[in-house]
Amino acid sequence: MSNNEIFLCSICNVSSGDCPEDCKYCTQSAHYGTQIQRYKYKKIDKILQEARTLREYGALGFCLVTAGRGLDSDKCEYIAEAASAIKKADLGLHIIACCGSSDLDSLKYLKKHGVDSYNHNLETSKEYFPKICSTHTWIERFETCENTLKAELGLCSGGIFGIGESWNDRIELLKHLQILSPHSSPINFYIANEALPLPMQTLSQDEALECVILAREYLPNARLMIAGGREAVFGDNQKPLFEAGINAVVLGDYLTTDGKAPRDDVAMIESYGYIPAQSCH
Repeated sequence: MSNNEIFLCSICNVSSGDCPEDCKYCTQSAHYGTQIQRYKYKKIDKILQEARTLREYGALGFCLVTAGRGLDSDKCEYIAEAASAIKKADLGLHIIACCGSSDLDSLKYLKKHGVDSYNHNLETSKEYFPKICSTHTWIERFETCENTLKAELGLCSGGIFGIGESWNDRIELLKHLQILSPHSSPINFYIANEALPLPMQTLSQDEALECVILAREYLPNARLMIAGGREAVFGDNQKPLFEAGINAVVLGDYLTTDGKAPRDDVAMIESYGYIPAQSCH
């Protein structure tokens, strides 16, 4: 990728809601009664339709996301089937799976069936994580990232800012991401939701930009992807994000919140003097 190219990635929420985990920042958790769509295992034809549409808008990455703690055998088979169908359609998409904790054998199975990368975010520092989740550990997340690398899948791992963590927590998160050296690192900003147990606060643009600058400092070679909270924090003033080191964007909708129309995102990026990347390399 050249310096003015922006990698476009899209999210397909293929199994939504009713997650048994109690992550305080997540609307998919069954603990908090958020008003979101809930369904299990979107039809493969529907997934293919979404993949084709987003590819037409310039997306190169396509992430299959499931709610829940981890990748059990049924979920693994379903994601393998979906990935195989997308590969068979020859859309030229880099397929990412994001399905929670996973053992090494399951990740190898996904790779065999067309998955190119696995996304599992560390979210925050090891020390702060117990304050936002009690149903699984930070170590479990880190080990899944290590398993991803052992399976020879691309690793996509990042975090979420604005959940009450300190600057030291942010630095510790980035230090551990630096150890993992993911090829892509999503940067999320917390979106306040009355149903969630975190304060109804949104980071200021200045503080959010400092997070991006810090992430770029620690991860100079990663594809730094701005994801959830981009619109909530920056509105229509998103050019500073790219100037601070962002070189990838989640195109269109997020897991449970609406994004801009894909064509509008592309037009915005081009208005800043950037162009959508034409390849993953």
